[in-house]
Formats: sequence, C-alpha cells, structure tokens
Amino acid sequence: MNAIPALLDHLVLATPDLSATVADFARRTGVTPAPGGVHIGLGTRNHLVSLGGTGYLEIIGPDPEQSAPGQPRPFEVDGLTAARTVTWAISPPDLDAAIEAARARGYDPGAAQTMSRRRPDGTLLRWRLTDGDDAHPSGLVPFLIDWSATIHPTASDLPVTPLLSLSASAPDPEEIRPLLSTLGTDLDLTPGPVGITFTVDTPRGPVTFH
Repeated sequence: MNAIPALLDHLVLATPDLSATVADFARRTGVTPAPGGVHIGLGTRNHLVSLGGTGYLEIIGPDPEQSAPGQPRPFEVDGLTAARTVTWAISPPDLDAAIEAARARGYDPGAAQTMSRRRPDGTLLRWRLTDGDDAHPSGLVPFLIDWSATIHPTASDLPVTPLLSLSASAPDPEEIRPLLSTLGTDLDLTPGPVGITFTVDTPRGPVTFH
C-alpha cells in the first residue's frame, strides 16, 4: 500500500449534497460519519470520520439551515455536481515557521487565517489555516492547519475507518513534487487527470474513494 504522507491532518471530501454523501459513505463502509458542526457564515457544515491516529476525513457540503453566504462556499462546493476528494491538509509543528520555510524555498502557501465551527453540543472550535485562495489550484498541494489550544477532531470519539493508502494523479507530477517538498511532506503521484484517491479499511473490507 502507498505510504501515508508526513504531517497528514485530514482529507477533504466535498459534496453538493451532504446528507446523500454521508448516507453513501455509510452504505459502502458500514460506518456512519459523525456530525462535525456548522461553519457559521460560510454556508457549510461537515461530518467526520477518523482515519486512525490524528488523521481524519472531513465530508463537507452546503448547510441547508443557513442562508446563502453571499460569497462562494469553501472548497468550491457550489460548483460540484458529485462528491469529490478536493484537497488535503497537513499540521506542521509550527504553522508560522512552516509558512516562512516554504516561502524561503519558493512556494507561498498563503497567509494564516482564523476559522471556526460550532459543534452540535454548542462548543465553538477555532483554528488557523493557510488561505485556500493562494493554494495551488489542483488541490494536490495541502493547506496547513494549526489547532492550537482547540481539541483536535480525532479526540472526540469519532467513528474510525483506518486509512490504508492515499495517492493522486496530475498532468505533470514533477510540477507538484517540489511544492510538496517545500512543506515537508510528500504524496504518491502518477501522471493523469487531477484527482485524489484514498482507501480506508472498513467492516465491509477496503473501500476506495475519489
């Protein structure tokens, strides 16, 4: 199986229909993703599944209980016609130092900004991440995240589907590899259309998502 990238924090599976995608994940794996929370003002909400260790899967889509945010929803969910793994995140030991190191090596991952979501129990979680607007358009170069004093999502008894492999394809893998190196991580890349593929272990055997 492919190696798991260094510093992996989470994978992002974006969808135009969150409830349908959560139901499909449950049907295929036998594991029901847990409600994560609401991204207030952004028009999205998510469900989460642990990938083992401190890695997890975020399934994110439009929140029908929020009014339209007046701006594009995160991860371009407004433009999706089907669920797709759109990007991934890493969690370096020091977010600001990692940003500066990447810039010194020739890649700017973007400025760190504060984000939040409210869990179903009312708890407001806050974290910092690099601005997706500055990220590589393929989604194959991860954004950076720092949970700081906030409890990490995997510390909240999430259902688990251990990650077996993670890989991606790109028209020019040699363009992507040096950018990954500036961030201190790596990803198994092969030539092809832009896409991310991951396989998880489940009660129904290995299941692959794209």
